[in-house]
Amino acid sequence: MALFDLPREQLHRYRSASAEPDDFDAFWSATLAEARRYDLDARFEPVDTGLSTVRVYDATFAGFGGHPVKGWLTLPAEIAEPVPLVVEFVGYGGGRGLPHEHLLWASTGRAHFVMDTRGQGSGWGGGGDTPDPVGAAPAYPGFMTRGIDAPENHYYRRVFTDAVRAVEAARTHPLTDASRTAVIGESQGGGISIAVAGLVPDLLAVAPDVPFLCDFPRAVTLTDSGPYREIGLFLRTHRGRTGEALRTLSYFDGVHFAARGRAPALFSTALEDQTCPPSTVFAAFNAWAHEDRSIEVYDFNAHEGGGPYQAAAKLRWLRPRM
Repeated sequence: MALFDLPREQLHRYRSASAEPDDFDAFWSATLAEARRYDLDARFEPVDTGLSTVRVYDATFAGFGGHPVKGWLTLPAEIAEPVPLVVEFVGYGGGRGLPHEHLLWASTGRAHFVMDTRGQGSGWGGGGDTPDPVGAAPAYPGFMTRGIDAPENHYYRRVFTDAVRAVEAARTHPLTDASRTAVIGESQGGGISIAVAGLVPDLLAVAPDVPFLCDFPRAVTLTDSGPYREIGLFLRTHRGRTGEALRTLSYFDGVHFAARGRAPALFSTALEDQTCPPSTVFAAFNAWAHEDRSIEVYDFNAHEGGGPYQAAAKLRWLRPRM
């Protein structure tokens, strides 16, 4: 399709109109404190995958509410000392999949932890294994409006908390170097990585690709594509609740987490992306707090973004950092 968002020169100046809640920090501090009342209970069970160059562990840890969350920890086969850690979050509708889907980062000599996303894992890839046992008020099919009546009820409160706990869990393994941790992800995974970067102060690097969950006020009025469209379709039925919905979503907006990003960041966006429009990505990028930030822009790509080219860019970018 033709370009549909702001011209490139305006993207670099764009700032979101998303209003940060006055109690944003207090909300997340209380949420994480509540989660940490539960024992992390991080467990790593070896898995026989038939792969000879890596060791794979079926990971389980206690996320939001103490609920068990799954993941895969993949390590280079021959290491004996702790190595840098890359924690990855996955795209909307996907799950942790199967171990052989996640070989890139262990191939670089790093540890790799991929988190399952609660309640998802049936839309693409190799599936997921983590239920979401929390109920919700009426919602439009999908995950965007689950608990949209109040921030304490929203689905992404649970997911972002799981993600912080995933970093904490992965760091407990004796062969991961907790002092050298990066978080990455594409689409929803990119949005989760931005949230984690705003909540975990000691990361070395963050690499969100075509990130979702950024600049909700613009996204819900700019694109007809899902998953953002779920919000508009909910409000089409629940007339008069736009202000309430946007207030809830403001607690999960990547723009506000980006303003707390304390690590170097490499973003990516694609100018024909109607799923995560480039202006919404730039909204988070332009708000990023750390001065070491860069963004790869793919002119004629949609939500696939840079694909393997962006993977190569991340490999180059991370090499001197960890």
